Amino acid sequence: MFTGIIEELGVIRKLSPSGAVCIGASKATSGLSIGDSIAVNGVCLTVASYSPSHFDAFISAETFQRSTFKILKVGAKVNIERALTLSTRLGGHIVQGHVDAAAKVVYFSKDGILTIAAPSGIRKYIAEKGSIAVDGVSLTVSALTEDSFSAAVIPHTREATNLSNIRAGDLVNIEVDIIARYICRLASVGESEKNILNLLSELKG
Repeated sequence: MFTGIIEELGVIRKLSPSGAVCIGASKATSGLSIGDSIAVNGVCLTVASYSPSHFDAFISAETFQRSTFKILKVGAKVNIERALTLSTRLGGHIVQGHVDAAAKVVYFSKDGILTIAAPSGIRKYIAEKGSIAVDGVSLTVSALTEDSFSAAVIPHTREATNLSNIRAGDLVNIEVDIIARYICRLASVGESEKNILNLLSELKG
């Protein structure tokens, strides 16, 4: 699992149709081991090999289909986060690295309001003031319409992540909040409102 707080901007060095990917990085490679999980633009990958300057991983066909990896090119900057530990500050929210969809940016204002078209399959999981991961970055939904959502991106986040390069029409990886996912699932299988509220209360501590 991850927190959505990006540690480093990496660069794609190699990306083959077979799924092999090589990411140039330096900070995120510190302390890595083969088999570790690492998030690249919000996608959880498994480290296959590494050096102080890069790491290699494999992308499945399912991940290519659901994420922006299908359009990324060599040289593209990507957000990197190592998996959280028990001593990690949970500054963002719980992010699994399981991307739900690639969504199109509608508008990114100069004052940092990012508006994204919400694919129909994930709209029910998005709530105003709720959490959402965009290219692996933990953001808070500030506004919601029938077909889009907006989030405020503070200057530090814009400068420290690849969101600084995002423009209208670009695709970004979206992962909905895990709590929303399970609450909707419980509702769909007939759990009572009382049980769902009790579960939500327990999850919030």
